[in-house]
Amino acid sequence: MKIENVSDKQAENRFRPYHIAFLALLIVGTIIIARRGHGTEEKIPFQTEEGAVFGTTYHIKYQYEGNLHDSIISRLNAIDHSLSMFNPMSTVSCINRGESMKADSLITCVWNMSQSISKETNGAFDPTVAPLVNVWGFGFKKKQFPEKAIIDSLRGLVGWQRISIQNGQFHKEDPRMIIDFSAVAKGFGVDHVANLFRNMGIRNFMVEIGGEIVAEGSNPKGEAWRIGINKPDDDSTGTNNELQEIIEVHNGALATSGNYRNFYMEGGRKIAHTIDPKTGYPAQQSILSSTVKAPSCAMADGYATAFMVMGMERAQEFLRDHPQLQAYFIYADEKGQYQTWHTPFFYETEYNK
Repeated sequence: MKIENVSDKQAENRFRPYHIAFLALLIVGTIIIARRGHGTEEKIPFQTEEGAVFGTTYHIKYQYEGNLHDSIISRLNAIDHSLSMFNPMSTVSCINRGESMKADSLITCVWNMSQSISKETNGAFDPTVAPLVNVWGFGFKKKQFPEKAIIDSLRGLVGWQRISIQNGQFHKEDPRMIIDFSAVAKGFGVDHVANLFRNMGIRNFMVEIGGEIVAEGSNPKGEAWRIGINKPDDDSTGTNNELQEIIEVHNGALATSGNYRNFYMEGGRKIAHTIDPKTGYPAQQSILSSTVKAPSCAMADGYATAFMVMGMERAQEFLRDHPQLQAYFIYADEKGQYQTWHTPFFYETEYNK
């Protein structure tokens, strides 16, 4: 038997055609599988859920083979039973009445987050501002213009530092203090539903409650979700939906606060619902509409409210030191004309959390 010595180079040349053919087959197979997977995803329908909750409306779209209506309603009801000021049996309503009530996990989470926002904004956001909101006619009392003495007395009932959680229960220094999460409850509800979708592996969805939104992945057209920001025209009826701006979002949580819908006129003066917790009076700032992107919709909700109180200069300074937040402001210049300002990365469709 004759044994021939084959060099490594000759062996490499001999098998190269087979390697190339194998790689080509592998690439083609990968493309076919990818296309099949992509086609399968495209065939999965988008589900739509709409309704009323928290005194407003919700609109939800998600790509899933089944219907998750019951799970979504369960999540929304859990928020309502914990945080709603309009539900007399909710945890927060019972606490505000002075009843001995164990703090559930949802209210504890929102309270801790609210404390954090209050500290960061030096009290521009405060979940105990309800007595002042009520006396100005934006809570459960009729619209009125309160006297200074009344405002000063009620300011003594405002201050998140005077409430704590001890042994699983809320303790208030003054039993007349009121906890109100209205400024973050909608955003928290959005986060709660969004987390349901994430846990189920749903990649394409949009959750909106009262204008607060989480959008991820793509819309039914396979494109970025398009989110509109309303012009801040005075409209107490809520029927004017003219848009100031439309942004595209693949991954983000955003919320908007403004005084252009919840207000009333008193003696030719506009009384708006955003109350400054420190002064006790409606915030009179140049910002007409504050839209914020944040790591969560509840955070975006809270900071959007805080910026309305802080005003343009303080808000801009705050945002420079907090790059995890992005914002878009509509404000009025000296001539009363609408102008806009935004942080450098507000228009990024992929929000870096």
